[in-house]
Amino acid sequence: MSSHLVAGACVSHSPGLTGFPERAPAADREAVLGAFEDMAGRIRAARPDALVMVSSEHFTNFSPANLPTVAVGMAEEYACPASEGFERFLRVPRRGYPGQAALGRALAEGLLERGFDPALVGGGYGFDEAFAVPLSLLVDPADPVPVVPVVVNAVQAPMPSLARCAALGRAVGDVIAGQEAAARVAVVASGGLSHWVGLPRAGEIDQAFDELVLGLLEKGDVEELAKLSEARVAEAGNGAAEVRAWVVAGAALAGWRWEVLAYRAVPPWLTGTAVVSARRPGGESEEEGR
Repeated sequence: MSSHLVAGACVSHSPGLTGFPERAPAADREAVLGAFEDMAGRIRAARPDALVMVSSEHFTNFSPANLPTVAVGMAEEYACPASEGFERFLRVPRRGYPGQAALGRALAEGLLERGFDPALVGGGYGFDEAFAVPLSLLVDPADPVPVVPVVVNAVQAPMPSLARCAALGRAVGDVIAGQEAAARVAVVASGGLSHWVGLPRAGEIDQAFDELVLGLLEKGDVEELAKLSEARVAEAGNGAAEVRAWVVAGAALAGWRWEVLAYRAVPPWLTGTAVVSARRPGGESEEEGR
């Protein structure tokens, strides 16, 4: 287990969380946003020097003509969110969000050594909801934790298999364990769960799929999660492919215990929405484990 790893989370990134929270029933809104507040406190208590955040992106920076399978950010700063349009849509004030370039470079180099071929992302990269929403809910804007974005294609085939994402996660964990660019690192996955994007079925939620994913994660059975068929993932919506980020984070934090802080099926947010926290083996908090 890496002494560098101090916290972990898997969260949804529906634009509704910040852009139109009032559309959700009050009980759902309070449960989910309360869980984000809880998770933010856990990250703050762990005192990370950097966040490695794993997610997809929605053709904000890339395009169908130039779509890497995996990309690692190595910039000193990112536009968060990417544009004034996103600022209005997400209701997230636009600013420059600090990167952790040295950790990004160490992660990219380490992945190359381990048989992965990430695209290398420098300046000019802007965050859509995949990064801007969770960062706005998990990190104090007055004291932001520098981030290394790891982008995994979950928007257009061919996508990396879930098994390949598990292997990527193990490699990410190994690299974090061996690098010296950041002493304390939190890993956060952003995406999912079940949802449909830009299609007539938008608003449908596959609660059985969501509960399956959450149950396997709570059991610590990332290998079984990685065995889910592409057909089953597709049944849960074209947005359910974002579960790849959860597989990466689960494998990076192998042996950690996962706790579901909140899950709600929220059609007005178009998403099966969850916040899940990781704890060190044995159940102790990061502070207790020091």
